Amino acid sequence: MGSKKGMEMSISVIIVAVLALVILVVLLAIFMGKITVFEKGVSKEAQTELIKMKITYGDCHPSASAETSFTSDLSKTEVEGSKELIKSNFKDAISSCKSTTEKANCGGSCQWN
Repeated sequence: MGSKKGMEMSISVIIVAVLALVILVVLLAIFMGKITVFEKGVSKEAQTELIKMKITYGDCHPSASAETSFTSDLSKTEVEGSKELIKSNFKDAISSCKSTTEKANCGGSCQWN
């Protein structure tokens, strides 16, 4: 009869591997959840900035697609200088649209209220 030592060791290795896999899956779930929370926070920051800027809108203001592009770009960037540039560009778009006083002339990337 042969020795069972080799078989016992392989079962031990399998059990350790399964436990390691379970722990890895749990850790991944925890970290993926944290990343989702972070992304939601960044998105909220962009929405807050948009709401602040909407206060300055006139009758002619940037279109919904321009607003979506602004919030998307602001959410994607992590560099503070780039964020300020994105905000500045959107403020320029607001000013450009706001300078239009007639509905007929409000077009392009702007829409009438």
